[in-house]
Amino acid sequence: MSFQSYVNPGIEQIAPYQPGKPVETLERELGIKNSVKLASNENPLGPSKRVIEALPAQLGELARYPDGGCFLLKEALSHRFQVDPRAITVGNGSNDVLELLARIFLRPGLNAVVSQHAFVVYGLVTLAQGAEVREIPANNYGQDLEATLAQIDANTRLVFIANPNNPTGTWVNRSTLETFLDAVPSSVIVVLDEAYFEYVDDPEYPDGLALMQRYSNLVVTRTFSKAYGLAGLRLGWSATPLEIADLMNRIRQPFNVNALAMAAGLVALEDQAHVQAGIETNRMGLRQVRAGVEAMGLSAIPSVGNFLSVEFQQDAGSIYEAMLREGVILRPVGVYGLPRHLRISIGTQAENERCLQALNRVLNA
Repeated sequence: MSFQSYVNPGIEQIAPYQPGKPVETLERELGIKNSVKLASNENPLGPSKRVIEALPAQLGELARYPDGGCFLLKEALSHRFQVDPRAITVGNGSNDVLELLARIFLRPGLNAVVSQHAFVVYGLVTLAQGAEVREIPANNYGQDLEATLAQIDANTRLVFIANPNNPTGTWVNRSTLETFLDAVPSSVIVVLDEAYFEYVDDPEYPDGLALMQRYSNLVVTRTFSKAYGLAGLRLGWSATPLEIADLMNRIRQPFNVNALAMAAGLVALEDQAHVQAGIETNRMGLRQVRAGVEAMGLSAIPSVGNFLSVEFQQDAGSIYEAMLREGVILRPVGVYGLPRHLRISIGTQAENERCLQALNRVLNA
């Protein structure tokens, strides 16, 4: 028998999330050694040495359940970012808290507003609840907040804004965001995804946590996966109004954050020198990669994240495959409505140079 008639509305519309190809998979499939992965916006410096040194002490306690309330980590986040610890929800990556928000507020007949080229997970969590995804056209690859506002109606519950956005690297400045928040009905929850917050160095870039003091319908999500180099441990968090944090705590999985992730997060927060080293590595690498692709006659979407989406004169699939044979893994972004682009994560100086040399060979083959 078929179970299709039993499936919740919206799930059949979902295409499974496609992560960047792992290094192990490429090397197994093509027999390539010493490949370079620049596909998943990971921190090329890895985790802090202090994190690596701290984790072995946790191994002897792996038979015990972790602290289900993440007390120490919430206290540390509260101290560093001046947020009420009761407002913090910690998740198995920031994807976890995004899904919790969708589960609480969305259902058939309701909608969430997202931008074209926005992080694909916003649509996935919305469809999983049987709700409508209202996608508004991008403006020069970025989110058009005026158009976003125009799409909000009585059935809108969530608006997702990635600032900066993945995979385009575009961002919304403070005055534009504040004008939007001033106009959004208080009944609509604005989810400001700041996964790449640490990489932006511009006085006009808004701090969502500071804006929460003025806007009672604003939710901010952040992650340890990027600037803190902990993508493999899956650790993210949100700051929300207390009422929403209480609801999220009711439906999250028990022990949704593992003990190693919590321990690593505590140490990573303390080692801000490592975070700053990663930010500087990214700043130099972003310039290096942009200059390199422009020297090849290519254009790229201006980015303030730790990646650059480069446009080609054809569907980028064949270039992606050719780069795999060169031992360099990039990220196709056709699923984001950008079939002629490849996203290049910023690596070390040597990794960036290897990528540029390989790309030059591919384009001139």
